[in-house]
Amino acid sequence: MSDTHHDEYADDRLGVSPGELLRRERERQGIALRDAAHALHLRPAVVSGLEQDHYAEIPVATYRRGYLRTYARYLGMDDDPVLKAYEARHGAPATARDIKPVSVTRPPSRLGGILFKLVTLLVIAGLIGVTVTWWQSRGGSAPPSLDEGSMTAPDTSAAAEMPPASAGDAADDIDTAAKSAAESTAKAGSAAEVDAVETEAVDTDPVDTAPAAPSEEALAAATGVAGADEEETADASADSDADATTLALTFNQQSWTEIFDAGDNRVFVGLQEPGTEASVEGQPPFRLTVGNATGVELRYRGEVIDLARHAGANNVARFTLGE
Repeated sequence: MSDTHHDEYADDRLGVSPGELLRRERERQGIALRDAAHALHLRPAVVSGLEQDHYAEIPVATYRRGYLRTYARYLGMDDDPVLKAYEARHGAPATARDIKPVSVTRPPSRLGGILFKLVTLLVIAGLIGVTVTWWQSRGGSAPPSLDEGSMTAPDTSAAAEMPPASAGDAADDIDTAAKSAAESTAKAGSAAEVDAVETEAVDTDPVDTAPAAPSEEALAAATGVAGADEEETADASADSDADATTLALTFNQQSWTEIFDAGDNRVFVGLQEPGTEASVEGQPPFRLTVGNATGVELRYRGEVIDLARHAGANNVARFTLGE
């Protein structure tokens, strides 16, 4: 007897519309239409349209199936008969193509990138400071104008008479002689410059002075600075390209969202639950359809996109982004 009653009930469900199945179950459980709409995060007009099989408030077929499934699960029903009743009246959905997996993760922290750039700038500034200091110290030194007559050859007669010494003593003597010669040269140069200032009447040939050519170390440092600048520019360009191909979505309320990229590839689709975050990648411009738009936050190129500005009367936002 019970099996016969169950079969009759199943046959009856196959003959009615999906909206009629939902309305009967809601009234059987004694749930008000407004309470059901509040629980589903939908407007009462949308829920009423589902029960009356009027889909003017839900023009996208994919949205209709998602709302019917969610409504049936809310009432504790098996959503399969409801969806079959809908397909019997409106046909089966087209097979989705090229749906790429979506990574639902929190965006990574940018603190590491900021610290890396800061350290790079400090290293570049240090290299520039060292290079400038070295160049100034080398650029101001010119060969002194010396009078060859003031230079006297060291007396080697005493050295010839000295007995031979050990290798260590010879090295010490050579260092001492070199230091003495350098001091004599510096003093002679200072004296020659003073004489040249006091005796302006004497005609002397000018001494051509040219700045010292930069050494290999300076060229290497300058090349390193230029390379670091190019690397930083490349990093900034890579970050900009990555931002241009990535959409970040935060679903504060339940929403059915569908996104196509420039190649007409569907890169994101589905009914998202509250508290879900998604990062979608593709080639701009993007064509977006976002249901319950006021409950979704969208970020693109570091800016928050105002979805409410694109939403229509049914709170569904349809627009193109990244042109």
